[in-house]
Amino acid sequence: MFSDPIIIFLIITSLFPTWTQLVSVHGDVAGSQKNYCQLVVTLRELETRLRNTEKQLEDLMTSQGNRVAFGANLGINGNVGHFNTEITLVYKNVFSNTGSYNPGTGIFTAPVKGVYYFSFSGHNHSSKPMGLSLTKNGVKMVIVYNHPAGRRYETATNGMTLQLEVGDQVYMRLWAHTWIFDNTNRHSTFIGHLLFPL
Repeated sequence: MFSDPIIIFLIITSLFPTWTQLVSVHGDVAGSQKNYCQLVVTLRELETRLRNTEKQLEDLMTSQGNRVAFGANLGINGNVGHFNTEITLVYKNVFSNTGSYNPGTGIFTAPVKGVYYFSFSGHNHSSKPMGLSLTKNGVKMVIVYNHPAGRRYETATNGMTLQLEVGDQVYMRLWAHTWIFDNTNRHSTFIGHLLFPL
């Protein structure tokens, strides 16, 4: 129909900008599809990395929560007592502490719900009585008591496994009108650690 080469040339040249735009748009669409696919792949990789990071953080928090322990002795040279009322003993010389035992107050505060083990020892001269109680939130759990009996030094120990909620407090109480002794040999101790979380 268009046999004249000049007319064909004019039609082609008039369509050239449209053709160029069409090729350019087609190229942009193809490039956009490629970019979209790359973005999807990158997004999936980032989602996987985020899940892995969240899991690592959770594992770290769990493992830190499972690392609850302390051990201390009175850190004095001599007697504590006697007093007209019970007192909370403060074990100042800390051997290890993951942060839940307060050496300023003598109180352990449970950071996670779980089952814990506590142990204590008390040393005194047997000419004086010694009464100690492992106390949870104001309630005596277990005790030791040394009656006056002679003129020698004696040590008494006890321990107990306790189920604690977050924020429960465990500490040692010295009974009224009793004594406890410690020195550089570190006889009078208080320890505790998490057995497992619940």
